[in-house]
Amino acid sequence: MFYWVMKRIFLGPIVKLLFRPWVKGLDNVPADGAAILASNHLSFSDSIFLPLMVHRPVVFLAKSEYFTGKGIKGRLTALFFRLSNQLPMDRSGGAASETSLQAGKDVLAAGGLLGIYPEGTRSPDARLYRGKVGVARLALQTRVPVVPVAMIGTEKVQPIGKRLPNIRRIGLIFGQPMDFSRYYGMEEDRHIQRAVTDEIMYELMRLSGQEYVDEYAAVVKARLAGKGPEPVRKVEAAEEAPGGIEEDRDEPGSGMGPSGGTL
Repeated sequence: MFYWVMKRIFLGPIVKLLFRPWVKGLDNVPADGAAILASNHLSFSDSIFLPLMVHRPVVFLAKSEYFTGKGIKGRLTALFFRLSNQLPMDRSGGAASETSLQAGKDVLAAGGLLGIYPEGTRSPDARLYRGKVGVARLALQTRVPVVPVAMIGTEKVQPIGKRLPNIRRIGLIFGQPMDFSRYYGMEEDRHIQRAVTDEIMYELMRLSGQEYVDEYAAVVKARLAGKGPEPVRKVEAAEEAPGGIEEDRDEPGSGMGPSGGTL
């Protein structure tokens, strides 16, 4: 109920009025049944614009820290995320991350739409970065189609570090569903996972027109932050680990909802 009230009555109409989003290919999103919406990631606001334009509910995985906050603000944030179709994603690796991946599988098993940012974090410079293989693992294990989604111009609405958004028009392009049935039964093969992920990223590059960088965005961010070679290598090793489907919301809240919550 909260999801639909916010989307249809309060936040949704305001966002549409201010940002006048244009959309292409929305009919590529299945009218029913499970699917993964795999999107490029330019702005904190992507998680508002994307589900707003899709008629069906979209569930995202958010980092688990947003569900365990202390004090009044922490409890309110946790409540908002639970009520707005968010699921906690534990990024500590190992069994914890596998449990979180199962939450995504459960959404798809129930016939829902699961939103994923394959890059794992927002682009630091509006270019498209190497995808993490978690999206491939989910697509192959659950045997659902992947709909590529290109966010256009959202980095200009809310650049990294900016709390209040700039009012300007944005766009979304939904590509044709991608079928990976030829790989069914090979979902644990890391080469297959990488091939599927790269195919998804190529389609995102084609739809968005972004320059592609064959490097993880998190590694580039670590380097830009002035971290030394060893910390950067640790970040790269973590990005190569199995999983990697969550959005790395590594900044404080935005001006478009508590801690950048979604619709």
